[in-house]
Amino acid sequence: MPTNESDTFDLDGETTVNRLGFGAMRLCGEGIVGPPDDEENARDVLRRAVDLGVDFVDTADSYGPGVSERLIGETLDPDEAVVATKAGLLRNRDGDWLPHGDPDYVRNQVLCSLDRLRTDTIDLYQFHRPDPDTDFEESVTTFAELKDDGLVRHVGLSNVSVDQLETARDHVEVATVQNNFNVGNREHDDVLAACEEYDIGFMPYFPLGAGDLGEKSAVVDVVADAHDVSRMQVALAWLLRHSDVTLPIPGTSSVDHLEENVAAASLDLTDEEYDRLSE
Repeated sequence: MPTNESDTFDLDGETTVNRLGFGAMRLCGEGIVGPPDDEENARDVLRRAVDLGVDFVDTADSYGPGVSERLIGETLDPDEAVVATKAGLLRNRDGDWLPHGDPDYVRNQVLCSLDRLRTDTIDLYQFHRPDPDTDFEESVTTFAELKDDGLVRHVGLSNVSVDQLETARDHVEVATVQNNFNVGNREHDDVLAACEEYDIGFMPYFPLGAGDLGEKSAVVDVVADAHDVSRMQVALAWLLRHSDVTLPIPGTSSVDHLEENVAAASLDLTDEEYDRLSE
């Protein structure tokens, strides 16, 4: 059976996690709204992740909403994994993701997340997305205050630019940034470079670009065939090698796919393969 052989990263230089984590968004129902059809299967996925050495789990209050956090809280003990969650998006039954960074809302949501996760302190609390109707600094300052109050251990950002990261760093120590990034989409190369400079964890989401890796698709397939592995495993292996601060968080609702993803940490790309993927 595969085990998580990724190396480690220290959040804020103090909380050590294995770099290959798990994204818990897919443990919800269709459209990431409501509970999954089989909640016990979702719990099995979480338990198996921990068994395989995954000790970093990413979720958000908007997943379900509330469903993913609840399942994690019901299934995992707080000392089994570092749990990262997020606030800053509203949901509706149409599946829309609506930015909402109002400070009072964030203060309310942290209490909801603490309750669902069954913990006294959230390991990593991330601002899910800047809200055009709320001053960015006001939102970030709220997260900083939650850390000062002991409700949050580390603060992270998601879907931000370099300028927004720099602004946030004026108010709080930023442990992680979570942006869309993969072998076929490097729009946020500049954000990754800033994270490397400041030793901030970079959590790339959509490692397969929702199935669209553009011009890199053919190269990924060639490398996957050469190693007899999946496209996802190649994409994850590339992310792990690409930078020492990357913290991939592939998600799935399947134990089999989970095991396949974790095995990617053991995949050694040749220098030539890495270079071809990186061109």
